[in-house]
Amino acid sequence: MIRKATLLAVLSATLLAPMVATTPGAAAAKTSARQAISLSISSITPDVPTQQAQEITISGTVRNESGTPLPNLWVRVRYSTQRFTDRANLSAYQSDQNQATLPPTPSTRTPQSSLRIQSLDTNGSATFSLKVTPAQFALPGFGVYPLAVEVVQNGYAPLAVQRTYLTYAPPTPQKLPRNKLAVALPLIDQPHQVALPVDPRAKPTGAIFVDDKLSAALAGKGRLADLARVAKSAPKTVTWFADPALFADVEALTKGHTIQTKDKQEGRPADANAAAWLADIRQSLANVPVVATPYADPDVTALAHQGLDTQTGRAMELGAQEARRLIKPDVQTSTNWPAAGVLDADALDLLAVGKPKVAKTDRVLLNSANLPTQTPVTFTPDAATTLDSVNGPVTALVADTELSKLFEPVPGVPGSAVLSKQRFIAETALIASEPGQTTPRQLVVAPSRRWDPNPQLVKTLLDTADRLPWLTLTPLSSLKATKTSTPRAPLTYTEENRKDELGAKYLGRVKEVAAKAHATASITGQQESDFDASVLRLASSGWRNTTRTGRAATKLVNEAVDKRIDGISIAGADPDQPRTLAGRDGVVPISVKNTLDDPVYVFIDVKSDNPELLHVKFDQTEPQKILSQQSATVQVEMTALTSGDATVTVQLSTVDHKPYGEPRKLTIRSTGYTGVALVIVGGALTVMLAAVVTRVLRRRSQRRLARAKSRESETV
Repeated sequence: MIRKATLLAVLSATLLAPMVATTPGAAAAKTSARQAISLSISSITPDVPTQQAQEITISGTVRNESGTPLPNLWVRVRYSTQRFTDRANLSAYQSDQNQATLPPTPSTRTPQSSLRIQSLDTNGSATFSLKVTPAQFALPGFGVYPLAVEVVQNGYAPLAVQRTYLTYAPPTPQKLPRNKLAVALPLIDQPHQVALPVDPRAKPTGAIFVDDKLSAALAGKGRLADLARVAKSAPKTVTWFADPALFADVEALTKGHTIQTKDKQEGRPADANAAAWLADIRQSLANVPVVATPYADPDVTALAHQGLDTQTGRAMELGAQEARRLIKPDVQTSTNWPAAGVLDADALDLLAVGKPKVAKTDRVLLNSANLPTQTPVTFTPDAATTLDSVNGPVTALVADTELSKLFEPVPGVPGSAVLSKQRFIAETALIASEPGQTTPRQLVVAPSRRWDPNPQLVKTLLDTADRLPWLTLTPLSSLKATKTSTPRAPLTYTEENRKDELGAKYLGRVKEVAAKAHATASITGQQESDFDASVLRLASSGWRNTTRTGRAATKLVNEAVDKRIDGISIAGADPDQPRTLAGRDGVVPISVKNTLDDPVYVFIDVKSDNPELLHVKFDQTEPQKILSQQSATVQVEMTALTSGDATVTVQLSTVDHKPYGEPRKLTIRSTGYTGVALVIVGGALTVMLAAVVTRVLRRRSQRRLARAKSRESETV
């Protein structure tokens, strides 16, 4: 039937073509008119008709955006009695722009099903409200049917069309299963501040932001403001994935802060919108499921590939800790939604290894391309399955691609909210009526992780889902893999996925900063660094397409880490001030100064740069403790093989023997007193001492002789 109707439409269009395009000018006018007509559908009610005689109202607007008036326009509905057989058929209909594939039958049987517009002025618009019934369309039973609204001129020349769907759901002999639908919505953003630790000796300047985009996103029609509106109206079954680093950024914005521009820093006052946003979003999330992402939403696959494994575990720990402080105490942490919804086996293993109940992932949310079915299927597979990791089984939840896309606004398409709603109803109805389904399936909706939502669209879809008799909204945590789950292929991670990661060059610099930041903690005997949050922000997947800003943030963090490292220094490390070694063997004192507010534990490694001139003997079995604002001195044994200058390199190391700071060179100057020289000097000293003794004895003898002569003269 539909093939005959389609063929008839094609033949009609072919026969009418010479009449329509009689001259090049007429053809050009027709093309211009087609491009200049805007058609939008504002509502289709009810969502799902259930009776043959139930009236369906289709409303919308036609706008003339051409430069001339358009006469004799008709708005009408096209329909078909042939229902869609599967979701692939549905998708093909939507994407096809061929006029011949439109529903074949125009609605001209009743005056209410079409509307004539005598003339539409330039830039003028006209509203329409068409009324039809399932009986008028002769719909045979439950199903999803193609529907289109079109504008034609002179009764046949098409100027504009909108394709949509009509889901007809009369009572069925067998009750449809109520599939479980879990909706996951992301509350994730790109990092905006570098989150440097406060130096108590420095003048407080507030947080340093690498851009000023956050304030705009929190106000008016900003992206984060819209997310807050969605959270306020969303059902309590919706599961939110929230990045604690975003909340930390907004919290920092509630106080005075600094914006780092290319050439300077600008001070900014507290942002009132930030405080209001925090209050609103916390209230909205208080009684709904919230999953904390790892801190700053790291690019886990890139970190696994570039050898930054420890950053993933630390991001999970810090994410859980900060989410409980900034969002709410009962936030969940065991489910991970990776960047773009894709990961490979290496990343899965990184996530699966962690501290139980603190930073261990046992569930992942993926897209269908990352985890396809083993063999192509004509039905919608259950969302839940199981993956093997190095730490045991992990539940994988696979988001439905088509349903997820519907939650994102379609730019440039008038009435896209209504069209998305009709598509959502149609898709879920087809899933519920797929052959062979006897028990409810599990479905997941997960729009893009950094989506820019239309609050009204999201509210419409969620409200619709809550009303449909073949759906039950449920939290994401309620979905579980079953023995009847559709077999899935191994994780599919393509070269394109690899190219999307943060690159080796960018992460190489981050790795250097991370190593130095770890050293600042290790030297104080701590496992966690004050710079952990700063480093994790540098590893965020938010920098995937904006590494230029990421590099600027990396530079700021690196400078702060270097400043902290310089707080421990080798005193007198000046090549122009040599240390003197008196003789062949001796000791040289080397002092290390700690200007930090915490005691430190260091190893002092001293090596001769000129072994042929100078030998160094210094063994340190235990780290040297240096109290805050104090210095410590070690005595280093050295042996000079000849006179002159030689250099030694002094390198401070942490308790785990990792270099701390840059190595320093000291100049050692030998006086040249060898063993022979010391004998000569010793002999000279002996001779000199003998002469002194002789002189003393002589003087004593002279005094005794003088006293004897004095006594003799007295006797006479």
